[in-house]
Amino acid sequence: MKRILLFVLTNVMVVAVLGVVASLLGVNRFLTANGLNLTALLGFALIMGFGGAIISLLISKPMAKWTAGLRMIDNPQTPDEAWIVGTVRKFADKAGIGMPEVAIFEGEPNAFATGAFKNSSLVAVSTGLLQGMTREEVEAVIGHEVAHIANGDMVTMTLIQGVMNTFVVFLSRVIGYAVDSFLRRGDDRNSGPGIGYYVSTIVLDIVLGFAAAIVVAWFSRQREFRADAGAAELMGRKQPMMNALARLGGMPAGELPKAVEAMGITGAMGKLFATHPPIEERIAALQNSQRG
Repeated sequence: MKRILLFVLTNVMVVAVLGVVASLLGVNRFLTANGLNLTALLGFALIMGFGGAIISLLISKPMAKWTAGLRMIDNPQTPDEAWIVGTVRKFADKAGIGMPEVAIFEGEPNAFATGAFKNSSLVAVSTGLLQGMTREEVEAVIGHEVAHIANGDMVTMTLIQGVMNTFVVFLSRVIGYAVDSFLRRGDDRNSGPGIGYYVSTIVLDIVLGFAAAIVVAWFSRQREFRADAGAAELMGRKQPMMNALARLGGMPAGELPKAVEAMGITGAMGKLFATHPPIEERIAALQNSQRG
């Protein structure tokens, strides 16, 4: 999946909105009026950082429904739909989680899982995946997505994103205060933050936000290896997942809407910002695993 996804962009947007609100309410001025209060700033950064991440998590499933063109399978109308729902239910029961909602969307081969809670999640597969893979391979992909849910990956990624957001907010304001103090040295006429502070924090929020995205992407890649292994465990053998990955490696990866990219089965190999490891590395990891 592409790392520049709406889950990250939503965090940036929410943090930016919270920053604007904080400025309008005078919080920034309070923090810097008479010298930087690091304790108050850390509390502010924690609220800003985790606020954005938690809001992103809570709206992840509704956003997927709004943006991915999903056709929800509430009552299966065809044998294929019944098989998909039955497969999801089988793996959910085996993984010890509540039955996810199930959906199909039009597009090239891909799939994703999302949702804030293990027992209130969503699994969706594309028509391209269903048409281009054997049932055993599709079953492995579904197992991969159910493993994401069972592993609590959305919550884990939210916590990591929240920590990184906190560092971004904290460091950008500390550095912004230092820049502003340097630019206004010798000026005793005004108190509170000046233009140097505001410009610096805006620029640093963006720059440090991208740096944080690199760290989040690294954790996301490790999560993919675990989900592959989880699919192998759910199926009782690793070969179907290896076959599915090999087939995906020869297929055009479907581009998901930004809201759900991080939880898809495939993704852009964008190096530092890639949320998924290269297919060959994932197959090698399964080959070297102890599962059958």
